[in-house]
Amino acid sequence: MRVAVVPVPGGAGLLCLLGEDGSPVGPRTAVTDLPSAVAERERSGDVRWVWPSAALVYPGLLRAGVRVARCHDAELSEALLLGRDGRPGEVASLSAAAARLAGRPPPAVPSRPPDRDAPGPAQLLFDEPELAGPPAQSPDDTLSDLIAVHASQLTRLGADPATPRLATLAAAESAGGLAGAEMTAAGLPWRADVHDELLTQLLGPRPPAMAGLPPRPARLSELVTEISAALGAIRPVNIDSPAQLLRALANAGIRVPSTRVSVLRAVDHPAIPLLLKYKELARLHTANGWSWIDSWVSGGRFRPEYIVGGVVSGRWATRGGGALQIPKVLRQAVIADPGWTLVVADAAQLEPRVLGALAGDRAFAQAAASGDVYAAVATAIGAERDKAKVALLSAMYGGTGGDGGKSLALLRRRFPQASAFVEAAARAGEEGRVVRSVLGRTCPPPSAAWLSVTSESLDPEQERDPGAGQAARARGRFTRNFVVQASAADWAAVLLAALRTRLAGVGDGQQRPELVFFQHDEVIVHCPAGLAPDVVAAVQEAAATATALVFGATPVSFPLSVEVVDCYGDAK
Repeated sequence: MRVAVVPVPGGAGLLCLLGEDGSPVGPRTAVTDLPSAVAERERSGDVRWVWPSAALVYPGLLRAGVRVARCHDAELSEALLLGRDGRPGEVASLSAAAARLAGRPPPAVPSRPPDRDAPGPAQLLFDEPELAGPPAQSPDDTLSDLIAVHASQLTRLGADPATPRLATLAAAESAGGLAGAEMTAAGLPWRADVHDELLTQLLGPRPPAMAGLPPRPARLSELVTEISAALGAIRPVNIDSPAQLLRALANAGIRVPSTRVSVLRAVDHPAIPLLLKYKELARLHTANGWSWIDSWVSGGRFRPEYIVGGVVSGRWATRGGGALQIPKVLRQAVIADPGWTLVVADAAQLEPRVLGALAGDRAFAQAAASGDVYAAVATAIGAERDKAKVALLSAMYGGTGGDGGKSLALLRRRFPQASAFVEAAARAGEEGRVVRSVLGRTCPPPSAAWLSVTSESLDPEQERDPGAGQAARARGRFTRNFVVQASAADWAAVLLAALRTRLAGVGDGQQRPELVFFQHDEVIVHCPAGLAPDVVAAVQEAAATATALVFGATPVSFPLSVEVVDCYGDAK
């Protein structure tokens, strides 16, 4: 059964039983203790909760100790539908969805400060859906909006024959909303003392706070002195200023177009290794230094806020704390509680395997069935592993192959179906069409600016914009990658949903495994040590379920590397 739920300030709420088509089948019920009412209904049988957003509703239930098995997240479902309908820039909140359904302009949503984990301009080809706060209306009106939007979404999810499996993706995204809230509530085990020790080893003791000036650790100050001396500078060089650093490099006879790490690595000069080390440590200090510990670690836990499907391809993002960019050196601070352990699982070479399953290329599928896809491809095309890897990545991401250009040509001849699949996606992008993931996530349509640049003029005397070819190729590279990366995100979303369901049956109420981390193709479960074998089995079963549900009877294997460790840094 489906039950619509709207929280009311003070812990109360409104409930309404719904039919499978989303229409009400009972009266609205006001409850004074929403967590207790949800817990009682959850125990009574199979329930799918229908609510505006798990990110808004579920944390309050979790704080009261209430967990649910399934939900329909109206906001996440709306975002998928907007994307499919070519309207990805529109707000996906319940109030906005209700306004569109009623033919009214959607309400304005306050802007949100950017986060370094949230998609940047290169990743986000359209604005990420805003998580709007509760609308300024009565709970009864909100419930009416929720019921109407949910019923409309059920119809729309099955209405387009081009995306017949979008409902499956909406269910997986909704489960992801539950998992994200649960991971925030549980928190990733984090030893602040170990983190502090690692920083001290790399940067020196924590510098004292100085009014108006950012403190600089001792090791960074030492590196500034060493770099300045190596460059022959009379005064200390301001390493953090690209303009001043470029001048200092030029004065030392080093002329480079920028101070990017990729550019500096190609320079042979005694100052360069020191400069690269400074950049590495400075980033660590800025992004994950002592102020990060003060801001994000509390009670032995790191609790970021996850954004389900926050990137255009369907990958997750986070708001605050940089959870998806934890430096390897700091994984040593992720340590299980006494008597507990960490089960760390990641999918090996996921995207090449996804390409094999999508393309139906039997020869490629046989190569992808081995433990090392790149090594198998290298054997198949008679090339070195590194060149075979470059060729395969170039095929998926639209590169030329560089030194591996010959290997790329061999790859195309050896695996014609796999190559043709991504080439067709690229061609669709270049022609201004959209492409979709295996479950129906749709890439954004071309912008008006893109159409203006690439369109043919009606005037035969007018030449085509000289940037048209470049713009078309750029979009082709995006769509080429989108079909693979978004389908990989589909698989990962279903894996997470399946794993969450299986973990609910492991252990008891006092000793239950906890999902504590999810990143693209990797999950971490924190569990009592005695339950580790059951958790490993649950992870493997979830992967098999995801493969069967997303790709069907494919010969491509999707192996998971699963390790049981006390410290995240000990996992390979």
